[in-house]
Amino acid sequence: MGIKGLTGLISEHAPNAIKEHEIKTLFGRKVAIDASMSIYQFLIAVRQRDGEMLTNDAGETTSHLMGFFYRTIRIVENGIKPAYVFDGKPPELKKGVLSKRFARREEAKEEGEEAKEVGTAEDVDRFSRRTVKVTRQHNEECVRLLKLMGIPVITAPSEAEAQCAELARGGKVYAAGSEDMDTLTFNAPILFRHLTFSEAKKQPISEINLKTALEGLDMDMSQFIDLCILLGCDYLEPIKGVGPKSALKLIREHGGLAGVVKHLRAKDAEKAAAAAAVASSESEDEDEPAPTSDVERPDDEEEGDNDAKGEEDAEMASGSEDEKPKKSKGKEKASSSNAKGKGKDSKPKVGGKGKGKGKGGVSMPEEWPWEEAKRLFEKPDVTPADQVELEWGNPDIDGLVQFLVTEKGFNEERVRKGAEKLQKFLNAKQQGRLDGFFAVKPKEKAEPAKKGGKGGKDEKGKKGTTKRKVRADFRVRVVLGCLMFPPTNQGEDNDSGSKSKKAKTSKK
Repeated sequence: MGIKGLTGLISEHAPNAIKEHEIKTLFGRKVAIDASMSIYQFLIAVRQRDGEMLTNDAGETTSHLMGFFYRTIRIVENGIKPAYVFDGKPPELKKGVLSKRFARREEAKEEGEEAKEVGTAEDVDRFSRRTVKVTRQHNEECVRLLKLMGIPVITAPSEAEAQCAELARGGKVYAAGSEDMDTLTFNAPILFRHLTFSEAKKQPISEINLKTALEGLDMDMSQFIDLCILLGCDYLEPIKGVGPKSALKLIREHGGLAGVVKHLRAKDAEKAAAAAAVASSESEDEDEPAPTSDVERPDDEEEGDNDAKGEEDAEMASGSEDEKPKKSKGKEKASSSNAKGKGKDSKPKVGGKGKGKGKGGVSMPEEWPWEEAKRLFEKPDVTPADQVELEWGNPDIDGLVQFLVTEKGFNEERVRKGAEKLQKFLNAKQQGRLDGFFAVKPKEKAEPAKKGGKGGKDEKGKKGTTKRKVRADFRVRVVLGCLMFPPTNQGEDNDSGSKSKKAKTSKK
């Protein structure tokens, strides 16, 4: 599920934390990819023209295998070395969320059956994608395929995103690759998104830097985890009525989730007390006889008032703009607000106060174990990075043909060509990246020049210093060039010959 609204908050408050790349610019990088998320993605995206999953002659699903084979080849062709991490046993706290997902999947199945009878093809396709479930067989087949391809495979003790983050922190890979933003909540220093997307989508790879994001949001890692839990994560449902902006505001005001929960609990207690007071006052009012409608307002008066309002509205609607008397802006606003007020009074809305928080406000669940969720993010069950060895080997071409062609019905020529590409690029020596030798610093914005007076002199002085720096840099480069490319032997022979001639002439 990921973290709801986190990408938008980072984009708004820490735009420098997100960079976009073409896949070819990421050559030389090693990436730990969340395989469980990739399987789900391929089962949804890799489909036939009629929207159904790819299957072989035996009716077995092959969408996940097709996705892994060709998308991995594309990644390797661009000089990236992927390692895939599969989910282990889910934490106990996640079982509640998983059961709700199962219930929603069952609802989608029922709606899908109805859509087949009375709905359109788009409805059927939409509901069929919502019923996708990753099975144990899908996992086992993908593990077998990747090992035959020579790609390292790791099964995490628990969450795959947490293991990817651990490998990135431990320096085994440059980044974690996943569509789930909670990979950052597990303290992944760099996150790549859209890495396994189809090339036809032309979606750039999104790189998110956690350190820069924390600086832009002005919070530490503990507060960031609190924010992610408050937004809604895989372990807890989000609090009703708390959106991304209000969540960030609450964390900043109260310093963390402990203060936020205390504040919201107090608000709920106040609401409960107020509701109890209203209920008791209503029960007391029921004992007194209610006044008749004739005393409050006679029927003929109400009808007359409504008729008069109706006539006025009809006249205003039929009258042209030229016939209307001119009013000042203030009066127009006042009259429009009064008209709106009358409209609201004449047609009261049943149940609710408009949109947003008015529909019920913030409601805190009775059971919301955020402390346990935070412990899972801070100390997840992972294999330490120093105990993991990542090795990329030669693909087993015969094994791939046996599995994909003989057992799954793939085209043999395409499989062999893909295996040859893997063999070529996995064995090729990777070109070193320049940022591995030099630290890339962001460009500093030049201060605007001051007009007139001393500012002009200062500007001239700056220009003079920059010119001197350029000359100095040029001299250094010349010296370095001479050191790197010393004079040839021919030149030395010429010099020695000229010296001997001078010596002879001097003797004469």
